[in-house]
Amino acid sequence: MAHSPEVRSQVRTAYVRNKLTLEQSAELAGVSAYTARNWKRKDKASGDCWDRARQAHRMSEGGAAEMTAEVLELFAGNFTRTMEQLQEQELDPVDKVDLLTKLADAYTKVMRAAGGGDKTMARLSLALEVLQHQAQFIVKNYPQHRAAFEEIVEPLGAYLNEVLPV
Repeated sequence: MAHSPEVRSQVRTAYVRNKLTLEQSAELAGVSAYTARNWKRKDKASGDCWDRARQAHRMSEGGAAEMTAEVLELFAGNFTRTMEQLQEQELDPVDKVDLLTKLADAYTKVMRAAGGGDKTMARLSLALEVLQHQAQFIVKNYPQHRAAFEEIVEPLGAYLNEVLPV
């Protein structure tokens, strides 16, 4: 069934300006999610990226600070879920420390990028960077202590979060 250009525009507007999911935007306009995904894909191929337009609209509304806060919120949720999964899984301590080091590295980079002029963010970022280097140092020079470091690093992270509130 062919839809009018107005319906297609309604889906795009709901997605870009109203920040609805693609599925919600499609439902609001009375079309299937499949149709909306197809329109979005075709528009991207012709140079109209709905996601870029959505990002630009968000920035124009609230500026870079709001966008940074949104990115941090998304990252924090993913970080938390990953930490929970690491705690639940039975992994070799060496592998677990390696994964925690990589996660701390990603966290440090995001905090550094987002922290800009925020002193608290900068302090937390530095603390996590020191932990990352400490993990690398232990792995290289004291591999027999990797399991002990893993046991300590998670509660230390929680402690740092308390004494260096974000």
